[in-house]
Amino acid sequence: MSQETDAQQRVEICFTLNGKEIKTEVWPWDSALKVLRDDLMLTGTKEGCGIGECGACTIIVDGVAVDSCLRLAPQLHGTEVQTIEGIGTRESLHPIQQAFVDHGAVQCGFCTPGAILSAKALLDGNPRPTREQIVEALSGNLCRCTGYAQIVDAVLQAAQEYGVSPEGR
Repeated sequence: MSQETDAQQRVEICFTLNGKEIKTEVWPWDSALKVLRDDLMLTGTKEGCGIGECGACTIIVDGVAVDSCLRLAPQLHGTEVQTIEGIGTRESLHPIQQAFVDHGAVQCGFCTPGAILSAKALLDGNPRPTREQIVEALSGNLCRCTGYAQIVDAVLQAAQEYGVSPEGR
């Protein structure tokens, strides 16, 4: 039996996504991850574990880094959402993205979008974090390639440059 029964109706949600107002219909049981990737075609948000353990699906909702696999799409209604597609461009990387490149914190790349967004949420709230605060902020983002030292060093570099230029945030 399909979940799409007469008793269940799609729900309209409106939210700001990467600075643009979005209005879409979702099933009440859709995850934010599913809607971002499958419906809105923003594939930078990755599905790793699907149970909130790896951080590959991290997005920023109202300034807080969250696992999009654990958030129902209707919970996005009325919020401001940022995905990796919403920061930097190919021509002009965001300072955090550039720091990841500079420090070799981008290896296979699967975890990179989530780690960058966790770092961004941290730096938006605390532009001068300690190494320990960075480690704590990234504790929900698993990486099998880097050993984390490069990622932490990249965030430290970004913190030194963060907010210096107008495009810093």
